[in-house]
Amino acid sequence: MNRLRLWLLVIIPLSVPAGCTREKQVSDKSLLLWYRQPASAWEEALPVGNGRLGAMIYGNPVTETLQLNEESLWAGSRINNDNPAALEALPSLRKALFSSHYREAYSIAEKDFLGTPPNIRSYQPLGDLTIKYEWPDSVTVYRRELDLHTGIVSTRFIVGGKQYIQEVFASAPDNMIVVRVTSPDGGLINAAFSLSREKDAVATITNNTGLLEGQVIDRDDVKSGPGGAHMKFAGEMRITADRGSIDSAKDYIRVKGAGEIIVRLTAATDYNIDILDFDRSTDPLSECNTILTRSDKMSYDDLVSRHLEEYRKMFDRVSLSIGQDSLSYLPVDERLERVRRGGVDNSLVALYFQYGRYLLIASSRSPGRLPANLQGIWNKDMKAPWNSDFHTNINLQMNYWPAEVCNLPETSLVLAGFLEKLEVPGAVTAGEMYGSNGWTLHHLTDPFGRTGVMDGVWGITPLDGPWMTCSLYEHYLFTGDTAFLRERAYPLMKGAALFILGFLVESPEGYLVTNPSHSPENSFRDPSNGEVSALTYGATTDIEIIREIFDNCIGAASVLDSDKEFAVRLLETEKRLPPVKINSKGVIQEWIKDFDETEPGHRHMSHLLGLYPFQQFTPETPLLYEAARKTIERRLSYGGGHTGWSRAWIINLFARLHDGEKAWDNVQALLRKSTLNNLFDTHPPFQIDGNFGGTAGIAEMLIQSGKGVINLLPAIPLEWSNGEVKGLCARGGFVADIKWEGGRVTTARIFSSKGGTTLVRYNGKEQKISLAPDQSVTLNQ
Repeated sequence: MNRLRLWLLVIIPLSVPAGCTREKQVSDKSLLLWYRQPASAWEEALPVGNGRLGAMIYGNPVTETLQLNEESLWAGSRINNDNPAALEALPSLRKALFSSHYREAYSIAEKDFLGTPPNIRSYQPLGDLTIKYEWPDSVTVYRRELDLHTGIVSTRFIVGGKQYIQEVFASAPDNMIVVRVTSPDGGLINAAFSLSREKDAVATITNNTGLLEGQVIDRDDVKSGPGGAHMKFAGEMRITADRGSIDSAKDYIRVKGAGEIIVRLTAATDYNIDILDFDRSTDPLSECNTILTRSDKMSYDDLVSRHLEEYRKMFDRVSLSIGQDSLSYLPVDERLERVRRGGVDNSLVALYFQYGRYLLIASSRSPGRLPANLQGIWNKDMKAPWNSDFHTNINLQMNYWPAEVCNLPETSLVLAGFLEKLEVPGAVTAGEMYGSNGWTLHHLTDPFGRTGVMDGVWGITPLDGPWMTCSLYEHYLFTGDTAFLRERAYPLMKGAALFILGFLVESPEGYLVTNPSHSPENSFRDPSNGEVSALTYGATTDIEIIREIFDNCIGAASVLDSDKEFAVRLLETEKRLPPVKINSKGVIQEWIKDFDETEPGHRHMSHLLGLYPFQQFTPETPLLYEAARKTIERRLSYGGGHTGWSRAWIINLFARLHDGEKAWDNVQALLRKSTLNNLFDTHPPFQIDGNFGGTAGIAEMLIQSGKGVINLLPAIPLEWSNGEVKGLCARGGFVADIKWEGGRVTTARIFSSKGGTTLVRYNGKEQKISLAPDQSVTLNQ
């Protein structure tokens, strides 16, 4: 009788979690991802997360699956993978690159610079929670949804005339995933619950408790490191039922005749971020027991109320509407298909924006301690695409582009904590590979803090560590938190600058340059000898990064009234950097010389960091500003933007050019070409940076700030002629609420948390405002 038969003409009234206030019971239809059918694949499932634990919910009312993740469950082990030959070989490599002997340079790099080993291992899933329901009749009505307003995934269906509801959320206050199954119509529930994992784990059942205990067993691999018994992990679920009975079998817990079932589930590993390694004094099973025991006496009302209080405190800070939402009566997959076929759905854009904020909250907040990786926190594969690593040549940076402007500063503190730990192995890499002080890392890392060169020669990007510190200074610029700047950000920034000072060498042209250098992950052809190379010296992206790091450190030293001599040294060094050039095609020159790229439509646009996320190319630098526009147009004319994150970057670039129409075109392209039915970004395959970059890009179209100026609606397209946004942040500790009609601001409320003076640009005019702490002003058209 357990057949799934879906009738779609009956609308099930939206139910609400028990214990919510009436205000919380009101669902905002514009914040719902809803569907008429269960997920048929992982990429259609709906995510929940509390920063440390994640789950993908399929919403199948017969055989349900919750695919589970714990942020630190990785294969691999801690290794210093710096190539011990690098420092001695560095002069030879530099000489070869300065002489344009690229084949020789590649030979040296492959032999003496690639990591030992050159690869990392993968982020892995915890396993699955499977629920097998036993219904007396077929399922006749169905709906599943993720309510961004509550962070709860609900599955609703009718069996035998009675409605049943399954709710799932990930609680940060109680450090667990909670599942409730109930029937508001008094129906009884029969179901079997089990935990499982593909390998390296054993599941056991005792009474109402299910345990999953294991240890990652890695094979010896010359490219990834030594094998052995590595990460230990555990998961535990406890089940309670209102009425009915609970029986345990070998492989599952069976509940019969219950009016309500509640599952509390948590997980742990023996990973210790403070040492970037296993900590065998940690017992993951004991950790799980401690977490769940704290909530043994809590009701579902208690759990959901605590979850909502913490979650909504973050999510509710920002709201966005773009015109009237006339399509919320359609499920998201059908709305997305309309857009793919050329339709316009501005409310879907607003939903996508808020979904990006939701994903960042879910994958980067306490109790989590690791930043969002290439898949946020959600991964089903034992060997994930690109190992679901921390990719630091654009992707990890992009993950945090929306953090400050979208009023989620707590999320970037998780990134700061991780960088503080990476400074230790990064300092070893700086010294052992380049003979420099300070610290750095290359184009990717893992929880074990590998900072050497990964994957191949194209992974030789020595400035990716310094680049990561820009996110820390942005946190200060937006929040004005001088304690954070003094105690956490500036030490990392200064260490990055010290590395750069020790790494720079004089070029044949007389500049101070990086060598080796690379414009991620692109190659050029040298017309003097016809050779193709990715390795070079003084790539434009490096010069832009150095200017940004040095200016940030100079600014921080001024704010903190310290390190004046160091600031002068940085300023003098900056004067000797090569200028950013415009080449013979009228575009920003990507390399030290006017080379042609081998792939003109390349996904990376690293030489445009000066436009976004930095503010080095502005209307005040008109030649570079216009050349940046031509650079993007050239990339697109050759097929650029073909990956999700690359398309998201283009939205931000056009927004910085104040080109709302081009930015909007690329928002549409992101939805049409690079968005899955559950609104996950696809590279392809799934990669979450496009979600975060897209959210940042939409925000950038609505507000921009920096250098003492706030620009309202700088890139508003005709399609967004009317709308309202509340809670977007601007540098300087300001928060803006903006309402507009016909593309013009009608009212804008500017709030200052710290107090200060800024220039506000809107509707073609400027207005200077000065506010005391916690004061606001309303501007009219």
